Amino acid sequence: MKIAIVILNWNGKDLLEQFLPSVVTHSQQATIYVADNASTDDSVHFVKQHYPEIKIIKNTQNGGYAKGYNDALKQVEEDIYCLLNSDVEVSENWLDPILETFKNHPKTAIIQPKILDYKNKSHFEYAGAAGGYIDKYGYPFCRGRIFNTIEMDEGQYNDTTKIFWASGACFFVRKLVFESLNGFDEAFFAHMEEIDFCWRAFNHGYTSTFVGQSIIYHVGGATLQNTHPKKTYLNFRNSLFSLVKNAGGNIILLVFIRLILDGIAALKFLFEFKPLHIVAILKAHFSFYTQLPKLIKQRNALNQRKDYYKKSSIVWSYYVSNHKIFNSL
Repeated sequence: MKIAIVILNWNGKDLLEQFLPSVVTHSQQATIYVADNASTDDSVHFVKQHYPEIKIIKNTQNGGYAKGYNDALKQVEEDIYCLLNSDVEVSENWLDPILETFKNHPKTAIIQPKILDYKNKSHFEYAGAAGGYIDKYGYPFCRGRIFNTIEMDEGQYNDTTKIFWASGACFFVRKLVFESLNGFDEAFFAHMEEIDFCWRAFNHGYTSTFVGQSIIYHVGGATLQNTHPKKTYLNFRNSLFSLVKNAGGNIILLVFIRLILDGIAALKFLFEFKPLHIVAILKAHFSFYTQLPKLIKQRNALNQRKDYYKKSSIVWSYYVSNHKIFNSL
């Protein structure tokens, strides 16, 4: 079983300079690729000069995370893909439990390691933590992180267990599964395309797994901060895209309730004096409405299951029932 680590890069020389050393040192059993999204800095030259053993894939445009990986992975032949963010430090022997899980559990298609915060290594990191789930209305949450409440790592998630989605910060997937599901939905551009992919995989009977014995440290927000309005726009829009495409049940009712909840989120931003985030939600909804005919067509061509959600409403659990950590849900 051969594994490829594929790092998507866009004008990220500083990140490559900082984080490639740990990847190269601790990933001897893998072939490492840097997939460049038409960078205008000298990051490709830097890799060629300092890491000649790393293979370079040059994309012709910056198509974001989704298209960037779709294009690059067509040139990767290894059995297992590891899609690794450029702002990740890996730990010693991090690949061993991943490869062991793939070998011993053939139904496991997707794996995520434990993701801790590079800047605060005693705590989980926002983007994935200890594996993701979703509620009935398409809102994602994680073991170790619900909304903006992030847990300390005290060994409470040092297990290997099924999850619903794996973080795109470090996303292991079997090549054959990635190809069979036609890769990421490029309409997402960036953010939550991995959730959409895992949802489609779930609807086809594949399993996503968290492996807590593998540890990485993620900076997070190196390309776009969690508090940036553009990220609010992409997250709200892409979450609606994924809900319509993949959720089983009465989709009209689900979307209606979801739109009400998004309106409440906009009111929250109003009380927090964050007008740009309100505008971002409005723009997300407008984009959603314009794409709705295409989404319905996609829905009709896909499988849906009704048993996708962990909680009926994570919004209610968090804000009303005051359940701030995963194990209290």
